[in-house]
Amino acid sequence: MSTEHLLKTPLHALHIELGARMVPFAGYDMPVQYPLGVMKEHQHTREHAGLFDVSHMGQIRLTGADAAQALETLVPVDIIDLPVGMQRYAMFTNEHGGILDDLMVANLGNDQLFLVVNAACKEQDLAHLRNHLSEHCSIEPLFEARALLALQGPQAVTALERLAPEVANMTFMQFAAVQLLGTDCFVSRSGYTGEDGFEISVPAEQAEALARRLLAEPEVQAIGLGARDSLRLEAGLCLYGHDMNEQTTPIEASLLWAISKARRVDGPRAGGFPGAERIFAQQQQGVARKRVGLLPQERTPVREGAEIVDADGTPIGTVCSGGFGPTLGAPLAMGYVDTAFASLGVDVWAIVRGKKVPMKVAKMPFVPQRYYRG
Repeated sequence: MSTEHLLKTPLHALHIELGARMVPFAGYDMPVQYPLGVMKEHQHTREHAGLFDVSHMGQIRLTGADAAQALETLVPVDIIDLPVGMQRYAMFTNEHGGILDDLMVANLGNDQLFLVVNAACKEQDLAHLRNHLSEHCSIEPLFEARALLALQGPQAVTALERLAPEVANMTFMQFAAVQLLGTDCFVSRSGYTGEDGFEISVPAEQAEALARRLLAEPEVQAIGLGARDSLRLEAGLCLYGHDMNEQTTPIEASLLWAISKARRVDGPRAGGFPGAERIFAQQQQGVARKRVGLLPQERTPVREGAEIVDADGTPIGTVCSGGFGPTLGAPLAMGYVDTAFASLGVDVWAIVRGKKVPMKVAKMPFVPQRYYRG
C-alpha cells in the first residue's frame, strides 16, 4: 500500500514532529520507533511509563437492554454478568471454532457495552456485529470519532493521577468515565505490555492535547510499535493474525482461560456461541497442536514462519512470533507444535537459514506480568 493511501491517526502530525520512523501497519501510517530506539523504548516502558498511539484500533459502542445477551451469542465469554465498570477479554469465534478476532468488552452501564477490536479486523468485525445483532441493539462505530492512547509501565499511574487522582484507585480491568483536561474520556486499567497501565479513549479532536500533556510528564516517553511488539511477546500475549486466526481454536491457542466458566460445557449458560461443539470436543479430547512458549538456546533470534523440527529433523510445527526480549536479555518465541512436544522443557529445533537452532518449550509469560490488582 503506498503512503498516500494509508490512513492517519489523530496523532500523525505529532509522531512526525517527534521524529518517528513511520511504517504501514493495518492500513495506517504508524510509528515503529522514535529517536530513542526500540531497545530503550522497551526498557523505558518496563521501568517508567510509555505512551503508545493505538488509535488504529476499532472502538464500537453497543446500546440496548438486550446488548449483553446478544453479544454472548458471538463470544465464549460471560457478558451478561460482566459488572458495570469492568472490562473482559473476549474472542469472536466462527462455526468451526476458529478465532475471527480478539477484543475487549467493557460494561459502561445504562445498557451500553464498549468494544475495542483489532485494527486489521475492525471493518469485518463491524459487519459481523451488524449481521448478527442489528435486531437486538444499536451498533455505533467510533472509528473516526475517538482516538485511543495506551499509557503503560510502573509509573503510568503516577503520571495519569496528576490529571485525574481517581485513577489511582482503579484496579486491573476496571473501566471508568474520567475527565482528563476537561474532556470526557473512558479509561481502563489494562494494556498489552504485561505492565500496569491504562488505555484511554479520547475524542479524536482532543487526542493531541492529551498526548502532549502526558508526554510533558517526566516519567513518560513516546513509544512505537517495535517496542509494543517486544513487550507483548515477553508477556506471552497473542497478536491476532500471527499467533491465532480463523483456522485456530481457543484450545489450540492455549486460551482456554479466556472461555468463561459460565459458558463452558458444564456451565449454567454452556455453549450458544459459534463453534462451541468443536471447542468443547477439543477441550475433552485434546488437540493435535498447541501454542507454546519457546526459548532459543543460542543468541540467534528465531522469527515468525521458521519451521520447528524434532531431533530427527521431522517437522513438528511453526514459529508464530519471535524476536529478542530486551528485559529477558535473550531471544524468545512462540509457536505451534505437535501436542506430543508441547510439555515444558521439551527440546525442539528451529530451522534458521538452513541451520538447526536448539530451543526449549518454556513457561509463559517470559517476563512476570505486573498488573495492578489492588
